[in-house]
Amino acid sequence: MTARASDRARYDRATAHLEAPLAIVDLEAFDANAADLVRRAGGKPVRVASKSVRCRALLERVLAREGFAGIMSFTLAESLWLARSGCDDVLLAYPSADRAAYAELAGDPKLAAAVTVMVDDVAQLDLIDASRGGGREVVRVCLELDTSLKLLGGRVRVGARRSPLHSPAEVAEVARAVTRRPGFEVVGIMAYEGHVAGVGDAVAGRPLRSRAIRLMQAAARRELAERRAEVVRAVRAVVPGLEFVNGGGTGSVQHTAAEDAVTEIAAGSGLYVPRLFDNYTSFSGRPAALFAQPVVRRPGVGVVTVLGGGYPASGAAGPDRSPVPYLPEGLRYDPQEGAGEVQTPLLGSPADDLLIGDKVWFRHAKAGELCERFDRLHLIQGDAVTETVPTYRGEGHTFL
Repeated sequence: MTARASDRARYDRATAHLEAPLAIVDLEAFDANAADLVRRAGGKPVRVASKSVRCRALLERVLAREGFAGIMSFTLAESLWLARSGCDDVLLAYPSADRAAYAELAGDPKLAAAVTVMVDDVAQLDLIDASRGGGREVVRVCLELDTSLKLLGGRVRVGARRSPLHSPAEVAEVARAVTRRPGFEVVGIMAYEGHVAGVGDAVAGRPLRSRAIRLMQAAARRELAERRAEVVRAVRAVVPGLEFVNGGGTGSVQHTAAEDAVTEIAAGSGLYVPRLFDNYTSFSGRPAALFAQPVVRRPGVGVVTVLGGGYPASGAAGPDRSPVPYLPEGLRYDPQEGAGEVQTPLLGSPADDLLIGDKVWFRHAKAGELCERFDRLHLIQGDAVTETVPTYRGEGHTFL
């Protein structure tokens, strides 16, 4: 029996008493992935990205491990909720325009001490000040650096369109603007190199593309390491007490951790290991988060139909944004239909061994987005469900 077939047997036994659709997290795989992230971080703390987990119980589980410290959140409302729940170190990864949440932050000393907001424009400071109401707490600020690789004098850009702050001088100027402004304190710098951390460099069946990606990423790492060090020096000249410099992502942990200027690493997807993280030469993880759909039809030889399953991931639309049929091995989508909202035909010889009511296990393309579809996760150890925990959605929160 292959390892995947063994996993399927375990998952089927563990969930035999549960009706699909359902979602699981294999705790043995989850813990192994967490240990690998810590190993690759080389002694620097890993800040767990909540967007990729979206389950408080699992956030608490990973934060209890040595090597993890703090949460990187994705909305200000979520940040305040996590801080009220007991997390005392929450870094908001994206700027916010949530005026009500800013008023709450500025009016509560506990929240203001626990949450750091992201800024890359003085106009964002204006919005925060206009939202304070009567709140006068000092707002902790992190400055975001644009990590994109610019070529041919800036005419070619590789990387996500995030912060407008690209040069050391630009970041230092915003740092000065924050320090001159009452009610704000610069405490950190963040730089997320998504074109390195979030792009696989070993695309199956695409050797030339894979080599081009590796060459691009090597050049991007060299350029960013030099520029990030210069940015940190420039900002420390303005803010000598800078607390942290955050960088990285699941796909670049060991490379970013090797930079002296970086003090902590961000990662989250590497805990669940969704399908988009299969194509890396620098690491391999174990799929930990899966969902099951029930077989409801057998239209013919080599075909079964499962209920639902059309859970596309965010980003540019394409086949890589669909979930992938994972267990049993050998199933594939009908190219005329793909993954459907209410039913999904699956083709392949394993279909002939599936009965009405059997489970087909899928992997989502991304990590935390799976939790927007399910209100609970069944945690599996060995061949048993040991606990069932709510996702953010299960606690009544859909922050985006």
